[in-house]
Parts: sequence; C-alpha cells; structure tokens
Amino acid sequence: MAEQASGSEGPLSGTVVLDLSRALSGPHAAMLLGDLGARVIKVEQPGTGDETRSWGPPFVGPDDERISTYFLACNRNKESLELDLKSPDGAALLTRLVRAADVLVENFRPGVLDRLGFSAERTAALNPRLVQCSISGFGHDGPEGGRAGYDQIAQGEAGLMSLTGPDPETPTKVGVPIGDLLAGMNAAYGVLSALYERHTTGRGRVVRTSLLSSIVGVHAFQGTRWTVAGQAPRAIGNHHPSIAPYGAYTCADGMLQVAVASRGQWQRFAGLLGIDADDPRFADNAARVANRPALDAAVETALAESGRDTWLERIGAIGVPCGAVRTLDQVYEWDQVRSQGLIAEVDHPVLGPVELPGSAVRFSDAAATAAETPPGHRPPPRLGEHNDTVRAWLETLDEPGSATSATAERDGAGP
Repeated sequence: MAEQASGSEGPLSGTVVLDLSRALSGPHAAMLLGDLGARVIKVEQPGTGDETRSWGPPFVGPDDERISTYFLACNRNKESLELDLKSPDGAALLTRLVRAADVLVENFRPGVLDRLGFSAERTAALNPRLVQCSISGFGHDGPEGGRAGYDQIAQGEAGLMSLTGPDPETPTKVGVPIGDLLAGMNAAYGVLSALYERHTTGRGRVVRTSLLSSIVGVHAFQGTRWTVAGQAPRAIGNHHPSIAPYGAYTCADGMLQVAVASRGQWQRFAGLLGIDADDPRFADNAARVANRPALDAAVETALAESGRDTWLERIGAIGVPCGAVRTLDQVYEWDQVRSQGLIAEVDHPVLGPVELPGSAVRFSDAAATAAETPPGHRPPPRLGEHNDTVRAWLETLDEPGSATSATAERDGAGP
C-alpha cells in the first residue's frame, strides 16, 4: 500500500487509485473511492484535461481561469497529473503508476486501452495485485459492445425514458445523468468487493460494468412487470404504477407528495380528507389503482381547502409519509441536509471556500454521538496541480531498499 496523501482518512486510507477516466461515470467512481480515504491520482491530457473542464456554462472564477461547475461536481479528493499516454514518456510513467497502484479505473471505449499498450493482461502482469475497473456504455462484449455510451443515449436505449415523464407519448430523461452515476456506484462497489477478495487470494481482478447494465439493474418492479407479468410499463407522471394514493398532488398553494402504502395508512388518510375509506372503488389498494382518476380527483378536491404547510403538518401527524417538492436551492439550505454531512466544504486554490454536493456515506464508531464530525474533503484539483508531487512520490518508490517501494508495499499486509 502506498503512502497516503495528506488530508485524507477513511476505510481506504493507504489505497492508491489510478483514475484514467473522464467525463462522469469513471470520475464519479474514483471520487467515491476518494471519499472513503483512497489516494486518487487523476491522469489528464496535457493542456486540456478531462473534457468536463470545458463543459458549461456555468463557469466560475477569474476570466483567465474559468472553472466548470460540472468538473467540480465529480472530482473532489483527487490529485491531477498531466500525462500524454501516447508518448514514450507518458507510457513509461503510466507503467510505473500501474505497478504502484492498488486500483485502476478507466472508461475508454472497449479496446482503446489495449491499443495504448495497457490491456488487462499486461496490467495484471505488471501488478498481479491490481484491481482494474472498466466502465463502458453498452458492455465490453456482445453484438453492440463497442458502442460509445453517453448518459442520455443509455437512458433511452435501456428503457428508462419510457418510464419517465408525464405520459407515454412524452419519454423524458431523468434530471441528473443517472446512468453515469449508477455506473460509477456499481464500479465503486465492484472495486471494494475485489479489494476485499484480495485479502484472501493476494491477487486482483478485472471489474466491469456499463451504463446499460446499471440502468437495467435498477428496473426493479418495473422490470418484473414485463418479465413475469407480461405488462410493458409506460410513463404515468408523478404517480406510482402499483400503489395509490402515492404521488404528487396539488393543494391550495402548491404541490405536496403523499405515500399511502398500507390499509391502516389509507384509513387514516381518507378520514383526514373526508373520503369514505370503505367506498368499494377505494376499499383496497388494487381497487384504488384501478380507479386512480376518481381517487386523485377526490384527494385534490380535499387538499384544495388548505395550503401545503398546513397539510404537511396534518398528514404527518397521522403517521402517513408526506413531503414537499423542493427546488435545489431549498434543498441545500435545508438544515436536515446540512446535518447529514451532505455538503462538502472545501477551500479551492482559485475559488476559495466553496460548497460541493457531499458523500452519501458516513462512518462512526458504535459509541459515536449524533454530533459526529463529517470527514474532511480536498477540493477538485487544477489541471496538472500535482505533476511534481506524483513524480516525486514515484521516485521514492524506486529508491533501492526503500521500505515504501511498490514491491514491498504489495507484499505487505492490507487490502
């Protein structure tokens, strides 16, 4: 295991991740590993870097160094190393990095890394303990395995857009690049599994996932509606296809959401709204789903009598799940979000103090109190910010007899 960069702590402290990815799925995966304490070295094209550095607006910062907020969203807790992988010097340095790393993350189109001389077979020969994570758009094999993959394309191809939107005639993408994000999450958990396995086997392995597999993998009950029941689901807006009332409703001054998922909840909710809970059209969930238009009309007629805050208080008081529909500015101002450590405060070298969307995972000891301190984070790096740092670290590993040499570290204890 390599010496950890200062300022990082967590379950993966001491683990080195070589991030050869760009755009979102791979960078998101590597960022999640960095959130867990790994040292993440992001390899970028000299002069331009990850293409997301140019994705905008919005851009922030001074005119001579405009920074993409897109890049800031998926690259915290990383170091940036400029490296031309097609040059002899770049290939030689990448070889040294592969030998020193625990994990390699890449999301090139299938075959690109092979043509650069770093196939899975060669990286395993250079470092048998290396866990290599490869993310593609549609899979690494199969009749369409070589296709390039971008999130919205994958959302459409994997059926997600057909399930999303106000009606079947208006297929709609999810408001965030969910295919990329899910692929990054799947990649991270695959890497963690392989690192755990390495404790026993002493060897790494190749972990593969894709945008296609990540979206199909979360079809959940919508998938089994087709595979088991033979029903092809279609979009129905903000209501649940199998539970009612469960969705968004309009009240006197806006919208709220309720989720009535049991008989007891229905009886309490109906009583609060003055609806006959035993009406044959609404007596059980199957009947309510079948008679959703009449049910929705009755619910909204009752809700129109008062404002959202009043109804949220009343519905919450009877133990029925309910909630507001917040805009993102309201979400980041919400004290509950801040209490959960969901905002990462970092000191950026150009922008100064900024807030980023934070990690969804928290760790504590069994005896920890509710006032535990969220982990510290490092800001997304400037392009090439750690060129000298990474090269100097590699030099220490190459010193004869060094206790921190790559070979000594791979032969030692740890993941």
